[in-house]
Formats: sequence, structure tokens, C-alpha cells
Amino acid sequence: MKGSLLRHKHFRLDQAKLDRLRTTLGVRSETEALERAVDLILAEEEIKQVLRGIKGKGRLNRVFP
Repeated sequence: MKGSLLRHKHFRLDQAKLDRLRTTLGVRSETEALERAVDLILAEEEIKQVLRGIKGKGRLNRVFP
């Protein structure tokens, strides 16, 4: 990320959710789990914006009979 600035933040989060997130993402630290989760959400939003931009501008061709 261009010009990213790290800040120290304090949050109250459900520990069970954090543990599940760490396991799901296969990371060791809670910080890494949160960073990866945020990255995934931001990437998903970029994909949604692109899809909204091309909505109705293409055709689907049948590949299999």
C-alpha cells in the first residue's frame, strides 16, 4: 500500500472469533490474522467495483452443450 502508516490500535474483540480467524487463515499471530482479513475484504471490494463497472456489457457463451 502506497504510503502506509502503521498505528497502534486497541480493540475489544471476541477471542473465539480471533482464534477461528487465525486457524482459518493459517497464521500464527492475531495481528497477521486481522491484517489478512482486512486485505481480503478490501480486495473483495475492488472486485465488486470492477464487476459493477462491467455490468451488462458482456455476453455469456455456452461452452458445453
